[in-house]
Amino acid sequence: MKTILLVDDKIQLLTLLKQILKSRYDVVLKSNGLEAIEWIQQGNIPDLILTDIQMPQMDGMKFLQIIKESGVFSEIPVIILSGRESSQDRVECLRQGAADYISKPFNPEELLVRIEKALGE
Repeated sequence: MKTILLVDDKIQLLTLLKQILKSRYDVVLKSNGLEAIEWIQQGNIPDLILTDIQMPQMDGMKFLQIIKESGVFSEIPVIILSGRESSQDRVECLRQGAADYISKPFNPEELLVRIEKALGE
């Protein structure tokens, strides 16, 4: 079973996402980019990362940048799931190497299809 790392500071959203994904994927929850980086650096390599942009301690943009600039983790697909609908944010995330950008609120079925596509399933 593939592992998806969910990174968001809103526990309700993490819980909802886990419910949507747990039947098909192993799901790991982290509340900010710093926690997620620490978890990955401990040797845990997820198959995909789903992250918010706006978080405390380390936001999603900085987190994405660190993942994509590290030679070891740069191949992990990252999907941004954000309440910010700015075209500028979307373009910047895609330029930084995000596999996809999904706006909140999202359709769970669409999210699953986009995850499958990013994983090459």
